[in-house]
Amino acid sequence: MKAAVFHGPHQPLTIENVEIDRPRGREVIVRTVASGVCHSDLHFVDGLYPLQAPAILGHEAAGIVEEVGDQVTYVKPGDHVICCLSVFCGHCEMCVSGRPNLCRAPSRQRGADMPPKLTWNGTPVVQFANLGSYAEKMLLHENAIVKIREDMPLAAAALIGCGVTTGVGAVLNTAKMEPGASVAVFGCGGVGLAAIQGARIGGARMIIAVDTVESKLAKAKELGATHVVDASSRDPVEAIREISGGGVEYSFEAIGLKRAAEQAFECLAIGGTATIIGMIPVGQKVELDGPSFLQEKRIQGSSMGSNRFLKDMPRYVDFYMQGRLKLDEMITRTGRLEDVNDAFRAMKAGEVARTVLLFD
Repeated sequence: MKAAVFHGPHQPLTIENVEIDRPRGREVIVRTVASGVCHSDLHFVDGLYPLQAPAILGHEAAGIVEEVGDQVTYVKPGDHVICCLSVFCGHCEMCVSGRPNLCRAPSRQRGADMPPKLTWNGTPVVQFANLGSYAEKMLLHENAIVKIREDMPLAAAALIGCGVTTGVGAVLNTAKMEPGASVAVFGCGGVGLAAIQGARIGGARMIIAVDTVESKLAKAKELGATHVVDASSRDPVEAIREISGGGVEYSFEAIGLKRAAEQAFECLAIGGTATIIGMIPVGQKVELDGPSFLQEKRIQGSSMGSNRFLKDMPRYVDFYMQGRLKLDEMITRTGRLEDVNDAFRAMKAGEVARTVLLFD
């Protein structure tokens, strides 16, 4: 199969022929139909997070089941599925306590005594996030996929695989925003736009979008923001306090910047909660004003929107089919697998909310 292979930080991905093993036990082969290009992958390309090479990046995908292992009972060939990096075992402490998105059990992966799933020129290939969707096919554990209705367009469904689940889930699952609340979202890329939509769907009365790119702020208003702040021309904390009358009840950082995380905390009203969604680079520390904690202000992290993806993703599909969750509007451009490096360039330049790679 063709795949875009990662050779190390600061190097372009190259299109190579990669060998894929057959599915064993509870594994399935999914033919990739669409894969979103997420900012999380760019962190590894830029060397902000470590990753062993060679590897196949990509983790936001939808496709069709092609083959299943002899222990698979959940899906069959022909089923339409969304893939999710929150692969769960179902029996560890995190899973049984209702937090499967935090599962880290080794049983989700092949044992050392088994052949590698993927090889390139005889060398094992790392499958990023247990998915590796920049490839024509994916060899996955059945607990990495969810069946969806077949009338759901798979290009739009791919966004649900990461960005939408992360952003909408951060609002509805992690923060548990109450209807009528005031919200600020820092960053209007794919995850930030999803958080804005999550706040709209959840009934927020005020949604303030913050970014430095005019086109992204326009898209934020289209998808539900009631106010926008251009952080390149004014201090976003002062602007949010002015717009909201003192601070917001909920804020979300969807960039992965130390300063933006600090601003998300600083713009809170008394008793407010800041949720950090973005991937702040390894080694960086976030500095907060100590006395603010006496006002019961809180800051917390969110991993993949605190999802229960077998439950959440079909709901998001229904939201889309009902016209309540706007996904087509989040896709700025489409491309082929060979366009993956240009998709990263466009992302860094602020030209796109989401690029989706389409496969034959």
